[in-house]
Amino acid sequence: MLKIAITPENIDEKNEAAMVCTLITNGWDRVHLRHPSASPADMRRLIEAIPPQMHTRLVIHDHFDLISRYRLGGLHLNRRCPVAPHGYSGGLSRSCHSIDEVMAGGTMDYVTLSPVFDSISKSGYMAAYSHEELLRLSGAPTKVIALGGVNPERIDFLKRYNFTGFAMLGALPWGENVGRMTDFISRLNKEL
Repeated sequence: MLKIAITPENIDEKNEAAMVCTLITNGWDRVHLRHPSASPADMRRLIEAIPPQMHTRLVIHDHFDLISRYRLGGLHLNRRCPVAPHGYSGGLSRSCHSIDEVMAGGTMDYVTLSPVFDSISKSGYMAAYSHEELLRLSGAPTKVIALGGVNPERIDFLKRYNFTGFAMLGALPWGENVGRMTDFISRLNKEL
């Protein structure tokens, strides 16, 4: 399964670059830098604090103009930034909040579907899909990544459906130390 990490809204200037490096070094496929209120300068500082050889594993949710400055892994389309820049031909993913949106997937490398479980990071953001709805994913035209409340104990549940992978935000120990992130990754690997 594809493993995707999503950063919290606010940049942790002290630890985030090290956390991102730890995730990538330990086999995570992508890290989505999701910082809606960050300035372009904040995002440049964060990206530049991560070794260039890891940039192809980074996906940005905002400040799409940075894609031409760095060799990043792609852009993630969402409600704030729903369209890729004209002429862009790199990696592309999109947020989906319904099965119908997934089925209209288009030419995305993958889409995220949320919330599959009750969210860990967003209070009141409850699981939105029944067993029957999730079975519809078998006809999805693109890879589908489960998002929302995903933790190590729920990975087996995801394997029942046509999820290509999962994305985590709230379950990851952001804001803690690198050792905690490494321990979390070890525990997760036992579930996979």
